Order: sequence, then C-alpha cells, then structure tokens
Amino acid sequence: MRYSLMRRILFPFSGEDALSLKQCLRVLLAWIVFFPLILSICPLLFAALFSYSFQRMAWLFLFAFLSGVFIFGSLGVLVVVTNNKSAHIRQAKKVTGVSNSQASSQSR
Repeated sequence: MRYSLMRRILFPFSGEDALSLKQCLRVLLAWIVFFPLILSICPLLFAALFSYSFQRMAWLFLFAFLSGVFIFGSLGVLVVVTNNKSAHIRQAKKVTGVSNSQASSQSR
C-alpha cells in the first residue's frame, strides 16, 4: 500500500500489527525530529528578519527545538501506545472470531 509523504514520514505502518521496538523507535524519532525542526526554523527566520544577535537566535532556536522535542515526543509515545493497544485488541477479536457488528449487537 502506498501512503502519502506525510504518512510515510510520521507513521509508515499499516496499524494491523503491534509495532516492534525498532519500529516504535523509528516512529518516535520521526516525531521527535520532524515537527521540532520545522517549528524551530520559523522563529529563526523571524529572528534573522529582525536582526537579532547570533547568540539570541541560537537560544531561540534551542528553546523552540527542545520544546518541540518534549511536546511531539510525548505525542509520538501516545501514537505508538494507541496503535499497539488497538492492534492487540484487533488480534484478540480475530482469535475469538467476534466481529465488530456481533460485539455491538451482543452488548445491547
């Protein structure tokens, strides 16, 4: 299956199976690097536009990048945990042979 460019960068897996440790680290690394770099470049452009000193631009870049690493790293962990949990639930349903429509009609 061919995914869009953003999907291939941020989560290139089908979601049918739980991710291995290597796949989890790949997803986390993508989330930790991709968004913070983009978000760090924007303030850097404004700092250059307003002629801030190099030291101030470096601090601004570092602050924006590390903030993004923390925020999007946390979101990446949430994506991995959610994917693995739903994959385990999906696999358990396959083993028991219960479909979604059967499960919802039995709960009524």
